[in-house]
Amino acid sequence: MRQHTADSSRKKKRRRRGRKQLPSSSRSAAAAAAQGGLQCCCKCKEDKQLMSPLLALALLLLMFVPPRMAAVAEAASSVSARRMARIQSHLQRINKPAVRSIRSVDGDTIDCVAAQEQHGLDHPLLKEHDIQTEPPEVPASSSSSSSSSRGGGLLRFPAAAAEAEADADSKSSNSSNRRGVGAWQTWHHGGHCPSGTVAIRRTTAEDLLRATSVARFGRKKKSKSKRWYDASSPPRAANAPDVISGNGHEHAIAYTAPSSQQQPVYGAKATINVWDPAIQESNGFSLSQLWILSGSFNGSDLNSIEAGWQVSPELYGDSRPRLFTYWTSDAYEATGCYNALCPGFVQTSSRIAIGASISPVSSAGGAQYDMTVLVWKDPKLGNWWLSYGGQLVGYWPAQLFTHLSDHATMVEWGGEVVDTRPAGVHTATQMGSGRFAAEGFGRASYFRNLETVDADNSLAQVPIDAIQTLAENGACYDIRKAYDDDDDHSGGSGGWGTHFYYGGPGHNPACP
Repeated sequence: MRQHTADSSRKKKRRRRGRKQLPSSSRSAAAAAAQGGLQCCCKCKEDKQLMSPLLALALLLLMFVPPRMAAVAEAASSVSARRMARIQSHLQRINKPAVRSIRSVDGDTIDCVAAQEQHGLDHPLLKEHDIQTEPPEVPASSSSSSSSSRGGGLLRFPAAAAEAEADADSKSSNSSNRRGVGAWQTWHHGGHCPSGTVAIRRTTAEDLLRATSVARFGRKKKSKSKRWYDASSPPRAANAPDVISGNGHEHAIAYTAPSSQQQPVYGAKATINVWDPAIQESNGFSLSQLWILSGSFNGSDLNSIEAGWQVSPELYGDSRPRLFTYWTSDAYEATGCYNALCPGFVQTSSRIAIGASISPVSSAGGAQYDMTVLVWKDPKLGNWWLSYGGQLVGYWPAQLFTHLSDHATMVEWGGEVVDTRPAGVHTATQMGSGRFAAEGFGRASYFRNLETVDADNSLAQVPIDAIQTLAENGACYDIRKAYDDDDDHSGGSGGWGTHFYYGGPGHNPACP
């Protein structure tokens, strides 16, 4: 009798210990799933039914995947099977097999894709295209540009080196010394792509799930109107730019004046200050870029090549500034896209990834970082090349265009935001640094050393009286142009030539 009582006591203790270790059936099920076994939960023991494999997978995702992936899984669970199938099909088209993949500290994955396998060559007009492997004839530098290439002009170092140089600059220069240090790309901390490949930012299901349409992913929204101004705006100057109108787009830009419209243009260059402006709406953006244009502003045949930096949470999933490009040959109706999200742009660089984040960025009252962008037409083969920080990135083949297959007629430089008037007031999305032009160096954003490429494939400084400026609402965003050739103000870099400060905070008491 005593022996039986002792055994019963030990059994009860074991059962109590078991209940403490396994307080719930879901934890038991999750542990079983984690071990790869198909064990029954408490209720299943009675009817001997196994756990659903889908439930086990869901538990595994919640237990072991990173929060970002869990968010993707949760979003995917609310999407129809048909849309998910379209997303997967689209990803298979644009994400080509990688020779090597590099995980960036900012969360991006950069795929090193064999140059001849890149998505850009899938364009119908490029079926027989041979990649231009010979370096194009680079535009001859003007005397001012050759001496002003320090910092943003020659970016041959990663972000760490840029930061070290910025520290040295801050110690050796005074407050009137205007010197910009080159900004680079964040993913370089993780390595580089091998020769014979091109660096492509991988597009993810998360990217496509943020898009309103898989078919329009990576494309600008169609304009509702061809008008630049509304009825309450100032009179439009003759031949003023009319690239993006309607849909709430606002600008602060400089553009080649009407008197120079008859002169063919074969490229443009500028050094652009890099910031990380705040974006109010999830579908908003802020960018700073140059435009190469030809065609009709009032029709559907406008050709445009664009490059600069952009902050777009909808497109990239974060608020980091990123190198971006865009092109169209029909006024943004059906052709072209951002970066490498559709065929057309042929990349040649294994070091520069379009769409990758730029670092470091400028800070108010602190170090200033800038990047130099050059777009020009190769006089031999007619392709439009992109250079970032003195390094060739790739080109837009001449076959993509109608008017730009010959030359450009207008160049623009400046900033752009989209105002959807959240809560019925002007957006608080910042342009540039989020500060007005009057605050000047170290606080306002800038474009410096504006140049164009002429028929002789030479860079020529743009005279200050050859450009005009435009801002739809100066109380929200503004722009001020200037000219400088004083070495004392630029650390011996040859001056900024024609330049301008621009930007603003958006919504404020004067911009309701």
